[in-house]
Amino acid sequence: MEGQGAIQAQNKTVDSRFQVMEAVTCSNLGRTMGTWYTATPPLCRCNTGLCPVDYFGRTMVASLPSNVRVGVINVSVAGCAIELFDRDNYQTYAATVASWMTSIINEYGGNPYARLVQMAKMAKYDGVIKGILLHQGESNVGDNQWPSKVKGIYNNLVNDLGLDPTQVPLLAGEVVNADEGGACASMNSIIATLPRTIPNSYVISSSGCTDTTDNLHFNSAGYREFGKRYATKMLSVLGIQQTGVQGTESNGIDGYLLGQNYPNPFNPMTTISFSVPTQSFVSLKVFDVLGREVSILVSEQLSAGTHLRRWDAAGLASGVYFYRLSIAPSARRDLVPTDDRARQAGSFIETKKLILLR
Repeated sequence: MEGQGAIQAQNKTVDSRFQVMEAVTCSNLGRTMGTWYTATPPLCRCNTGLCPVDYFGRTMVASLPSNVRVGVINVSVAGCAIELFDRDNYQTYAATVASWMTSIINEYGGNPYARLVQMAKMAKYDGVIKGILLHQGESNVGDNQWPSKVKGIYNNLVNDLGLDPTQVPLLAGEVVNADEGGACASMNSIIATLPRTIPNSYVISSSGCTDTTDNLHFNSAGYREFGKRYATKMLSVLGIQQTGVQGTESNGIDGYLLGQNYPNPFNPMTTISFSVPTQSFVSLKVFDVLGREVSILVSEQLSAGTHLRRWDAAGLASGVYFYRLSIAPSARRDLVPTDDRARQAGSFIETKKLILLR
């Protein structure tokens, strides 16, 4: 989330309702750690570039009432592995990194996770924490434990900040996509599985977001589009119709679509719609806030098109639940996955929240 995009003239005009709390003191920017400023880039430390957070915030304020502000805190370390934000074991990893990364870590007092918590606690005096954004993965390529490591960090943040996990989604973006020649694009298949581990998490597609010649970093246009997609998803999770600056979200890509259940809140019946562009094996399940499966609505081969399923929650307690759509395209019966593991390895996974209110 640090950002390497060139800061261009078009990026320097920012609505004052979009604010950044500086996580370090930057004399060159006239900013002091722990203070809110209009979110003119750079938003991460003192000498970085454009990042996804820039156009996340701009897109958010464009769709929110004029009396609502959006604040962000960006604590990021370029090139780090996810282990650097492990609250209890970060020092083991930090002791192995190159000197240039040690310098960045030291800007955060030697502990980026602790600095993030420190700033977030200050921010809670001024507003409400609505979500957590994550963009990381290049240094964990091939690490199938990455989702569980992210869950550990997410759980620590929720606990340390006294947050309700049902109200604070985690939005995680893909690394540079294969369609742009991404050097680490294989990591996206692991990132795609995150909603299986954290029910209230969402994956933001990087497909079509342009990159630089190193095939590791997005260019300025890519960061702008990517940031808009983060905001589009966040607005959707909040149930807010997007206006103003437009972007694309992962939900609906290539003809896949998971609709918001209706009615919501509901008691005890609700309807869920979803669309698939080709004959596919479809799994639609409901989970409670602890990630426990409470209902299987679909687990079968379906034809292309839009489908509806009703869920009867009779007998369940009031509260927040999550429904997850997982799709594995297969045009022929002999290509239908034959075990649960294969069925969960779909090319499209999306999770949404529903509320049972008695």
